[in-house]
Amino acid sequence: MPEAPAAWVWLARIRRPQGRKGEVFAEILTDFPDKFAERRQVWLLAGDVSASAGARPAAQTPRQVELANHWLHKGGAVLHFAGVNSISDAEKLAGLTVAIPQAERAELSEDAVYVSDLVGCTLVDVAGGKPVPVGEIETVDRSGGAAPLLVVRGAKGEVLVPFAKSYLRKIDLEAKRVEMALPEGLVDLSKAEEA
Repeated sequence: MPEAPAAWVWLARIRRPQGRKGEVFAEILTDFPDKFAERRQVWLLAGDVSASAGARPAAQTPRQVELANHWLHKGGAVLHFAGVNSISDAEKLAGLTVAIPQAERAELSEDAVYVSDLVGCTLVDVAGGKPVPVGEIETVDRSGGAAPLLVVRGAKGEVLVPFAKSYLRKIDLEAKRVEMALPEGLVDLSKAEEA
């Protein structure tokens, strides 16, 4: 069982009891909610999590539980864990994060990347002849529309960059570097909107 916070992948955040037999309603934090059907063992983590980042929760004491049943419901998931059989049992789970060890996350195609792996990478604009560092990717905002927004902290403040395939040129996770050909003025426009 992993101990380091970065070794976990978040699947859902439990919000409240759902039903009378110990079920809970959870906000989905994964791009693969269909994978709940393949999982029997998950872990419950305490600590503050952000739906936008997808990894690296605060310190916690992981608790392994068996996922007895689940179904998608109203934009979230209803989860039922073995041994949780009442509303009062379910109430104790509110606020916990459902996670799996990073080693157990779903396989991706060669041209795909986990959004959470981008956090901590340096974003470099390669649209001009010379690569220009924009800053470090702090988090990823998935609520911005069709493409997630990279929230980048640079020397001049926060910059929001759409994580669009048409801009992407190279991702080197080992070097913690993401190269994108950004449209002219995008970085300055994002900074101007803050002012």
